[in-house]
Amino acid sequence: MHRRIINLALPSIVSNITVPLLGLVDTAITGHMGEARYIGAIAVGSMVFNIMYWLFAFLRMGTGGMTAQAYGRKDFCEADLTGLRAISISSLIGLAIILLQYPLLHLAMWFIAPDENVMQLVYSYCYICIWGAPASLGLFALNGWFVGMQNTKIPMAISITQNVVNILISLLLVYCLGMKIEGVATGTLIAQWAGFFMGSFFFIKKRKEIYPTGNSRVSLSHIFESSAMRAFFSVNRDIFLRTVFLVSVNLYFVAAGAKGGEIVLAVNTILMQLFILYSYIMDGFAYAAEALCGRFYGAGDTNSLKETIRKVFYWSIGLTAIYSVVYGFGGLDFLRLLTNEENVIAASEEYIFWAMLIPIAGMVAFVWDGVFIGMTMTRGMLSGTFVAAIVFFTTYFAFESTLNNHAVESKG
Repeated sequence: MHRRIINLALPSIVSNITVPLLGLVDTAITGHMGEARYIGAIAVGSMVFNIMYWLFAFLRMGTGGMTAQAYGRKDFCEADLTGLRAISISSLIGLAIILLQYPLLHLAMWFIAPDENVMQLVYSYCYICIWGAPASLGLFALNGWFVGMQNTKIPMAISITQNVVNILISLLLVYCLGMKIEGVATGTLIAQWAGFFMGSFFFIKKRKEIYPTGNSRVSLSHIFESSAMRAFFSVNRDIFLRTVFLVSVNLYFVAAGAKGGEIVLAVNTILMQLFILYSYIMDGFAYAAEALCGRFYGAGDTNSLKETIRKVFYWSIGLTAIYSVVYGFGGLDFLRLLTNEENVIAASEEYIFWAMLIPIAGMVAFVWDGVFIGMTMTRGMLSGTFVAAIVFFTTYFAFESTLNNHAVESKG
């Protein structure tokens, strides 16, 4: 069982680590364009799409859990239908985003309210990247399907390919063809579609294995069958609402930090990187739990299900202990890798204790997320996130006046 967990977790961890490279490459390229407004435009534009796509993360989670259960039952036709259903729905949502791009982006700019010079560049970036919505959401569905089919190596290969394509195309358009932010946006767009087409290729290849006789044609009536659609949206409704609560907490975390001034905002931003670094590893084990728990739950194999949960917790507890010790003794040294502003480092010392508690506070949530998604017990996830959001906002507003930024840092 340990080997199964690691074989599923490691490729997911690699995929998670490569994801930030898309934004990092864009930032690095714009950072050499001679004007700070280009960096700001990329930051704002990336945030708009991150939030927009994050709200539809259920396309990955719900698809992964339902596919894993079908895999466990050896009902590969149902697994195939789940993948086709998720891809179809993601395509429709992506097309809707493209059709509604003008009101959506204007609403985002009204909410974020960047400087006028930055805003025009943000629009230039977003009006190009928006055409990648069907591809990005389609990849959510495809990656979830591959995880459910007990294969995390294909999502890893897709993620690496996207980064290579993005780097090469962006550098070509900006430095060889003289394009500015439009070149960066186009590179991101092409990378998104390259990843989607790659995922689709492997999806089609896997379908040929499911239907060895060649009869892989499925009618729309099967894909959009009413009872199956109700089950799909019942599971994903809970995940969507759960994501709304997560987004609201994270957005308010940034907003509350901004209220404390630029130093506090900078401190909270770099401390958040410690949580993100931890999440890259823990998400890998959550994906492993999702795939295996869904598989054994679908197969009715209670003993293997319990063994999976127990051993994923063993790995998680060990890694959490390591992270807590490293953050406790070397957290400030790590922050110095992110910034050379000594006033920010000095201000961070007061809050490094919270960073040490991040792994301890978050470990159980990561593991149970994977278990609940695999077993499609999404109401439990929603209930837990709702309670966590209430605790966060209650704690913050109750202690803001006395604890100041400590009230925000204790959100875990």
